[in-house]
Amino acid sequence: MSATCASVPLAGVSSGPLLQVDLAAVGANTRLLADRAAGDLMAVVKADGFGHGAVDVARTALAHGATWLGVTSLAEALALRAAGLRAPVLSWLNPVDADWSAAVSSGVDVAVPGLEHLAAVVAAPGRARVHLHVDAGMARDGAAPATWAALCAAARRSERQGRVEVVGVMGHLGCADDPGDACNERGRTRFAWALETARAAGLRPRHRHLAATAATLTDPRSHHTMSRVGAGLVGIDPSGTTALRGALTLTAPAVSVRRVPAGTPVGYGHDHRTDRPTHLALVPVGYADGLPRAASGRAEVLVAGRRRPLVGRVSMDQVVVDLGERPVDLGATVTLLGPGDAGEPTAADWADWSGTIPHEVVTGLGAATRLQRRTTGAAHLRSLA
Repeated sequence: MSATCASVPLAGVSSGPLLQVDLAAVGANTRLLADRAAGDLMAVVKADGFGHGAVDVARTALAHGATWLGVTSLAEALALRAAGLRAPVLSWLNPVDADWSAAVSSGVDVAVPGLEHLAAVVAAPGRARVHLHVDAGMARDGAAPATWAALCAAARRSERQGRVEVVGVMGHLGCADDPGDACNERGRTRFAWALETARAAGLRPRHRHLAATAATLTDPRSHHTMSRVGAGLVGIDPSGTTALRGALTLTAPAVSVRRVPAGTPVGYGHDHRTDRPTHLALVPVGYADGLPRAASGRAEVLVAGRRRPLVGRVSMDQVVVDLGERPVDLGATVTLLGPGDAGEPTAADWADWSGTIPHEVVTGLGAATRLQRRTTGAAHLRSLA
């Protein structure tokens, strides 16, 4: 049997892959998280707002209950300032030779994880607003317990000299996605010790923040005066306890549809062979656009209201969908990812199929340069700062 191709295009469909960002979902998620937080809510918009657009996500979050913004790098913080955002901004992951003077002149708070960073910040012109960062049990960023008392003492001396203002103490929990894990109690205990040590050194930080999204939703004991949420803004709950709304939808047209016989090999390596006569649709999205290649052989998409499997490997630019006995016209919309309202796969589904986390899925899609982007719900945010 020879392969045949559908030839009639479907009117009124997108001409290419489209990544849509729903800011209404970001707003709803922010309201829920602000209601759960015991104190202020910091909207973390690092990595371009988890791929959703840092400025738009920041404005949306500020309009729906957030009072602070957080990023990792100073470059991200300065980009928010350049966009006109004037809310308090904290940057907490920078090399020791970062442009601290730019942080001071732009009114950006910075995290200080050690004596070397403190010395560099103190040497910059002006008076920096700093959040001392303690390692609460991850052996990652933040001052080790053995150096914490010395850091607090040095920060207090610099504060008395008018070189810095210690406005915060911060830490991170390592296991908050599993609320029952004993490491959370250890992290809370270490943070409480860090606060007491800072107080004994004469510091009076008014902002104290330990909880991220998962702990904000599940662990009131970790809230203190502020919670930092990033993934939750865009619909990801690492704890799996709360229904948040995904804010990304990825669609693409079927660029070819063909009928093939049983035994037809599909894609590189012929990892898949059809087990019956079927229809195959080609969709122009691949791992260069953020689709995880590790999901090959497991992922599904939504076509004409039904889940259909991807077959063969996820290639750089394309994937193949097995339509079975229900072909579609050329140009028919294929939904690869969305909030799940119509049965389409979610970021969590793609994470399960590829052995990763939803955070990686959405940031990968958001970083893709070939996808058309469309943002909805942004009109009322244009002047918000």
